[in-house]
Amino acid sequence: MALDISNSARVFEYTLAALELALILQLVQMPFAVWADSYISKREKRILLIVSLIVLTLIIQGHLDFIISTHAIKTFEYNAILATAVSVYGYIFRPVVLVLFIMMTNPSARARAAWVLVAINAVVYMTAFFSSVSISFDDNGHFHRGPLGYTCFAVSFLLLAYLVYVSVVAFKGNKRSDMIIPIFVAVVIVAACGIDLFCPVSIPVSFLMCAITNGSVFYYLWIHLRFIREHERSMLAESRIQIMMSQIQPHFLYNTLASIQALCATDPPKAAKTVEMFADYLRQNLESLGDSDLIPLNKELEHCRIYTQIELLMFPEIDIEYKIGDSSFMLPALTIQPLVENAIRHGVRGIKDPKVTVLTYKDEEYHNIIIEDNGRGFDAADPANTGGKHIGIRNVRERLEKMCSGSLEVVSNIGKGCRITIRIPVKKEV
Repeated sequence: MALDISNSARVFEYTLAALELALILQLVQMPFAVWADSYISKREKRILLIVSLIVLTLIIQGHLDFIISTHAIKTFEYNAILATAVSVYGYIFRPVVLVLFIMMTNPSARARAAWVLVAINAVVYMTAFFSSVSISFDDNGHFHRGPLGYTCFAVSFLLLAYLVYVSVVAFKGNKRSDMIIPIFVAVVIVAACGIDLFCPVSIPVSFLMCAITNGSVFYYLWIHLRFIREHERSMLAESRIQIMMSQIQPHFLYNTLASIQALCATDPPKAAKTVEMFADYLRQNLESLGDSDLIPLNKELEHCRIYTQIELLMFPEIDIEYKIGDSSFMLPALTIQPLVENAIRHGVRGIKDPKVTVLTYKDEEYHNIIIEDNGRGFDAADPANTGGKHIGIRNVRERLEKMCSGSLEVVSNIGKGCRITIRIPVKKEV
């Protein structure tokens, strides 16, 4: 079967055209996405907009360079100065994109030295208009590289090495996974440069431009995800503050201090013990603000027991029972204690034979926690009960979902009590 060379060449041309169109569309759409993105700071927006503009002009430059070097347009009249200007633009501005990548990766990185390299590179290639020390074109349109013709490659290699360095420095702590994208982009650009240097044919869209364009898009997505994660952290911290403040209600504080005052007259040793418990309660509430990781169940139960012991000073008739069948798992701080407090404060206070039970057990899929009371109950389906006095339930549910993929289910009947079931997935051993 004979190979139709003309058809193969046409398919190749269409493929390159489609690739070029795809790259241009990415760069044209990215500024609109960046501008509308509320998660990205103004600084990052400006840098990303500049990057997209420069890369777009570099794609156009690459296409013009291809037309000039191959005389792809038959009516095109060759001009050495125009050919030089087009090539010089590409050599000058490619390293600029790398410096902007560095500035996005680590805002605290010293970019002055990088800009000095870019300036030196620009000066070297500007000599092409009056010297052949960097690049030149002869009267026939043939490209020649002088003794400093590889300056752009050397500068770009140094900038890429610096990009990897600032990535490692910026994310060497708990954010090591964040360095993957900058390092990956640097490696792909190096590989693309190598392919372009040894590519046997001239193409309008170089592998380097493909790598830089996709690197720009990757950087936008990477920055967007970082800002979302930081926003979630701030929301989580705010949630922890709300929970802590909800636990130290004025009436609980006043009642505790009043009980301590009364005990000072009747039972000083017990008053001293109560002061110690109250101090532990406040300390653990404050410590929970800094607990971004999960804590052992026993630590959470200890905090809960301190709270209930203080409450029993004022309401000794309440029966609080712990049935701990499973304790070998982790959970977010202030998970059980706020729910027990809700059960006492809004459920069993003032009723006959008040009782609150905390039960834990493990099945094949979940660590289960049940907080149950025989109090007043409430209508869990009523939207009014999702806020106000039941804000603790909502906060606990949100933190369980975000921090350990857990769930919280409420079953409550007015006049019969409330049952809250927490399920935390069992970690499968690899």
